[in-house]
Amino acid sequence: MSQSAHVLPHPLGLRRVVVTGLGLATPLGVGVTPTWTNLLAGKSGVRRVERFDTANLNSKIAGQLPEGKRADGGFDPTEWADAKELKKMDAFILYALAAAHEAIEDAAWRPDDVESRNRTGVMVGAGIGGLPAIEAAARTLERSSARRISPFFIPSSLINLAAGHIAINHGFRGPTHAAVTACASGAHAIGDAARMIALDDADVMVAGGTEGAICELGMAGFAAARALSTAFNDDPERASRPWDVARDGFVMGEGSGIVVLEDYDHARRRGAHIYAEVVGYGISGDAYHIVSPPEDGDGAARAMAAALRRAGIAPAAVDYLNAHSTSTHAGDLAEIAAILRVFGDHARSGGLSISSTKSSMGHLLGAAGSVEAILSVLALRDQIVPPTRNLETPSPECAGLDLVPGEAKRRRVDYALSNSFGFGGTNACLIFKRLAA
Repeated sequence: MSQSAHVLPHPLGLRRVVVTGLGLATPLGVGVTPTWTNLLAGKSGVRRVERFDTANLNSKIAGQLPEGKRADGGFDPTEWADAKELKKMDAFILYALAAAHEAIEDAAWRPDDVESRNRTGVMVGAGIGGLPAIEAAARTLERSSARRISPFFIPSSLINLAAGHIAINHGFRGPTHAAVTACASGAHAIGDAARMIALDDADVMVAGGTEGAICELGMAGFAAARALSTAFNDDPERASRPWDVARDGFVMGEGSGIVVLEDYDHARRRGAHIYAEVVGYGISGDAYHIVSPPEDGDGAARAMAAALRRAGIAPAAVDYLNAHSTSTHAGDLAEIAAILRVFGDHARSGGLSISSTKSSMGHLLGAAGSVEAILSVLALRDQIVPPTRNLETPSPECAGLDLVPGEAKRRRVDYALSNSFGFGGTNACLIFKRLAA
């Protein structure tokens, strides 16, 4: 069926917003190309944690950025800041700087006039922020004295400092903001930044999420909540298994995903490459529980429905859905219930391909939504949807759904939807549209 057959009248006459730059730093590689190549090849970025002692933790694995030089798809902090500046930044800020650099270079956006810099903003969120810095400062305080606390401790751990450092480094003087909505932070940052452009508060926004919370305190906290996988410590690559009957919790991940968003006319005037258009953004709250969704996925369903209304499309127009599903028992099935409620026969008939890329890299917490939004945009670009790893025996509730098990799938993708949900019952849904060449 043609793309136009599903398009409904657009409800609002706002400025159009497009994606003109992409940047990634993930457990599959630092950079868009290594991440996307390894994802489509079915590789995993989950491995045993060795940067600190996990003897007292029942979960000993995580999705960690590979070490090494940027040219080889690895992460080296010294490539992003000198020794003096490194003292002012915890890991989540450095990850954001790396992803933002790639996105800005990709967009070829280097404004040299005052007005253009004033009309360029930054919106980068995180769910936790500088937890390793907080852990280190607490240990210093306990073992030594308050006088040994670094004067850079606070700014190194504040969530909005990721956006602040990006703005300072590149001279962007428009709205500088941060979304802090747990695991929906990256998606909310992109959606809110798109609204800023649509409402004419900026012409260009650097937006996304970042997280670097893999430390003993972070893992101990999630382990205490019985949220982490513990059954695959000796086989890390099999641990993250959304929808599979053997799933036993999520795998912590880290990294960053940053996009450059731009007013459509602005992008066209300067001849920018346009990856996709942001056409839908839906948000909702569960008002149910601080960490668990309702079984029927009501809040998630309402967020998806709101995004579809904003996009002006019928559910059958969506070809690919990048699911939030993290590999927890309750969360995975609640999202499936929500998908079936919104997409019905379109999902049951296989017209909608659904995958969880967390199966390949773990759950990147506040960065998950922006990383998965970028992967959705790449699915539009390359007309291929990434696989769900480790889906060997799907839960019965998933019967009949195309969950793209094991291998990437080539198919037509005109509209892609990305879901993100967070503690506190916060939900965000983004819809991207492929633009004709």
